[in-house]
Amino acid sequence: MAEIQAATFGGGCFWCTEAVFSELRGVESVTSGYAGGHVANPTYEQVCTKTTGHAEVIQITFDPDQISYEDLLEIFFQTHDPTTKDRQGNDVGPQYRSAIFYHSQAQKEAAEAFIAKLNDSGVFPAKIVTEVTEINNYYPAENYHQEYLANNPGNPYCAMVVRPKVDKFRKQFGEKLK
Repeated sequence: MAEIQAATFGGGCFWCTEAVFSELRGVESVTSGYAGGHVANPTYEQVCTKTTGHAEVIQITFDPDQISYEDLLEIFFQTHDPTTKDRQGNDVGPQYRSAIFYHSQAQKEAAEAFIAKLNDSGVFPAKIVTEVTEINNYYPAENYHQEYLANNPGNPYCAMVVRPKVDKFRKQFGEKLK
């Protein structure tokens, strides 16, 4: 049995990414948080000022015997726009940047190879701007951000942004769901 591993991705609002990845078979947990900045223990309000350097991220713990890091990368790139700098839809700012925070040299190499393959394929209309950085200054987000869609299904942002993204993901990756 393989050891449980961690992966950390920033793909826009963590409410969206957390909702997607938590439904995958082989994913043990998904925690919304902040990474890559220079402020210790930032609050959501601080991160929203765009001055902390942090990205909204999710940290995933997963069983590589059930789902591979490459599978996680595929889902990450298919469920957000990796070609827009500091933006996902109407969410604008460096906290919404596309980022992979790797936990090992193997993850770094896999992420860089995956990006090169996608850029070479021309699957996206523009070059991928996803940053690949060693995990640093990761902090879990406040409790009210965890499992946000499940706990706030009537929230207008969830209804208009999160739920459609999750529905599209379920159709595209149904065979990988729990």
